[in-house]
Amino acid sequence: MDLGLNGKRALVLGSSQGIGAEIARVLAREGCNVYVGARRLDHIQSLADELSEEFNVDAKAYPIDLSDGISVEKLCEMITHEWKIDILLNNAGGPPPSSSTGVSDEIWESSLQSLLMSTIRLSEAAVKGMRERGWGRILTVASSGVIQPIPNLAVSNTVRSAVVGFTKTLSNEVAKDGITVNMVLPGRIDTERLASIHKASANKQGMTYEEFRDNSRSSIPARRFGTVKEFAEVAVFLMSVCASYITGSVIRVDGGVIQSV
Repeated sequence: MDLGLNGKRALVLGSSQGIGAEIARVLAREGCNVYVGARRLDHIQSLADELSEEFNVDAKAYPIDLSDGISVEKLCEMITHEWKIDILLNNAGGPPPSSSTGVSDEIWESSLQSLLMSTIRLSEAAVKGMRERGWGRILTVASSGVIQPIPNLAVSNTVRSAVVGFTKTLSNEVAKDGITVNMVLPGRIDTERLASIHKASANKQGMTYEEFRDNSRSSIPARRFGTVKEFAEVAVFLMSVCASYITGSVIRVDGGVIQSV
């Protein structure tokens, strides 16, 4: 299937590892030029070099800390005045595990900035150029916790749910301009983030990491964790020409772990 991405230009955030890095890789495979953004410049520079060499696309690294409002503002300026991106992938690392109470203001404020405000401001900056060109894709990676709250991830459940409201509202406003705005929800995808969550939860419940991980796997109808490649393939389809009539949607990639319809 031709996804119609050859020659398009994408900004992929949170691309130093895991889901973000794999999405950048699949986009490049489809001929898309990519800016890869994350805090760790060495990681994203290595990825950009790899993508350029393997897929013969224009790939550049841009260091960005989404929890820093000033850093996000500078990136918005780049999007508005320097780059002509057709695709924006909003993807920020999750906050540390916690219950709903006893969380410091610092963690709440940092999470609001990195997960919500960065999505709002970067999407706003990207929409301007997309409207002028009559085509665009904005996709935000969230969490299955926005549908079925995940125990011990209260901050993520709360803040990411606000992103759902923003995404749906924006999608209705820009659909007529040829821009789609969607969210994609990873279930238990086998990443470093999942491992850290499992370790924290195992410790809280007095279990070994291996015991908790086995229990977690057995509760998934597919009886396995998802791979970053499986997730990335769905994400890239949603950013493609083929998905032009999908907007305002929240797509699950979870092996059936969310119990609601």
